[in-house]
Amino acid sequence: MAIKIKKILVPLDGSSNSFRGLDVAIHMARESHATITGLYVAAITKPRTNDKITPLEKILLGHAQKIMKKSKLKAAQKGILFFDRVSYGDDGKRIVEVAEKQNFDLIVIGSRGMGSAKEFFLGSTSNYVLHKSKKPVLIVK
Repeated sequence: MAIKIKKILVPLDGSSNSFRGLDVAIHMARESHATITGLYVAAITKPRTNDKITPLEKILLGHAQKIMKKSKLKAAQKGILFFDRVSYGDDGKRIVEVAEKQNFDLIVIGSRGMGSAKEFFLGSTSNYVLHKSKKPVLIVK
């Protein structure tokens, strides 16, 4: 039974590996006429609307905007519809949750990102997503 790919989730953190994942997702999206959603997970709790945004939150959200702008441009140059999304919390857990709740067909993730804790073959986030997701996962090295 073939899986029809229409919605691809690509976690992005600004690392070269995450952009390699985006490149593979763009190629796959062109072949299958799929859309891509880029997901940036800020490792903070979600700011409440009545709270002032902290300097750290401002930096993280600015970083997310730059990554999404670059990603959207890359996808648009290849004719792919790109949606951006920012989430908050633990990156691996949030990636799996978003993929499940939004019913993505595939997660394309770089093997290592910007995280400081690196495992031997895979980054800790890609390793978590690979083992916890019920959705298919493609890890790009």
